[in-house]
Amino acid sequence: MGLGQSSKAPVTDDTDEVNFDHFQILRAIGKGSFGKVCIVQKKDTKKMYAMKYMNKLKCVERNEVRNVLKELQIMQNLEHPFLVNFWYSFQDEEDMFMVVDLLLGGDLRYHLQQNVHYSESTVKLYVCELALALGYLRSKRIIHRDIKPDNILLDEHGHVHLTDFNIAAIVKEDLKATSIAGTKPYMAPELFQSFEGSHPGYSFSVDWWSLGITAYELLRGQRPYVMRSSTAANEILQIFHKVHPSYPAAWSLEMKSLLRKLLCIDVQKRVSCLADLQDLSYMSDVNWDAVLSKQLPPGFIPNKRRLNCDPTFELEEMILESKPLHKKKKRLARKTKDQASEESPQVRSHTAQNNKNTQNEKNLQNDTKRAQNNKNTQNEKNLQNDTKRAQNNKKTQNDRKNQEHK
Repeated sequence: MGLGQSSKAPVTDDTDEVNFDHFQILRAIGKGSFGKVCIVQKKDTKKMYAMKYMNKLKCVERNEVRNVLKELQIMQNLEHPFLVNFWYSFQDEEDMFMVVDLLLGGDLRYHLQQNVHYSESTVKLYVCELALALGYLRSKRIIHRDIKPDNILLDEHGHVHLTDFNIAAIVKEDLKATSIAGTKPYMAPELFQSFEGSHPGYSFSVDWWSLGITAYELLRGQRPYVMRSSTAANEILQIFHKVHPSYPAAWSLEMKSLLRKLLCIDVQKRVSCLADLQDLSYMSDVNWDAVLSKQLPPGFIPNKRRLNCDPTFELEEMILESKPLHKKKKRLARKTKDQASEESPQVRSHTAQNNKNTQNEKNLQNDTKRAQNNKNTQNEKNLQNDTKRAQNNKKTQNDRKNQEHK
């Protein structure tokens, strides 16, 4: 399906390609745009990774092949401290695999559901770290288009990492994206303009709107606009026109000012690049080199003694999945054995014909041997009879001579 092997690190040796057999499957931890996700350990280096995998048949049925290949194409060219970085990709007859950084701190959605309270200082650091990631993506001409708590993972120290490039877009210089993609509650207003009869396109600013929605949700536990993925586009446009987000009095003026600039409906006035953010007075005390090198400690540290994910993912993989990943090796080995033992009709027919020919040859040899034996036996009998007749004739002649002599 066009899915080649690729890696950022040396594989097992100079000739081997990384494949499923090079990893030990430890446990399932979640689902993503690519498919399911499990923790794996590379056998030679003992290094831990997250392995994403998707059934190839289901990928075709859902018409997702193009998105999967595009995600791989994008991720193979990215590497940044605040992204979930790509390491390997490969496939077998059942699944496609993508091996990426393992981040065990959980995603921000999980922690929101666990009623974690994020302080302003923590959210400010998240915004700074994600802004650096967005600045890097912009340098690569990439619009993520799906920034939300679900797609932001924490490492063990609490730093954020952006993941899931399944619907990301690459735009050429001075051009805009036009296709509509994203998760509606986090999508910028300009993405819905086509429903008003005009759609001039959009650019990197849509990711900064999504960043603003995410920051607001982390602080308040709810989004500034009440809408769902099922909300119709025309209703969403009405919400943007009529609803003005409220900002709790307990929030600092600087934080409220930042969110208003991120959630500005007018694209021209919105903070939509790293330089715009860094110019804000609220960011004047930020040491950006320290942010990039992860020297600033986040206010929230995930619990290292727990997995920080929904435990039902493991149960689903073990109980509900008809072809669980941890049984793949045995399943494929059994299939190979069955295929080897089952010959095709042509092979069976050819074998039967060979057996028949062999039997015919044996029968012919036996018939020839019997005929030869019969002939030899008859010749022996004839010889015996001839000898006996000759002896009888000789005796008769002798008897006649004796009588004549008398």
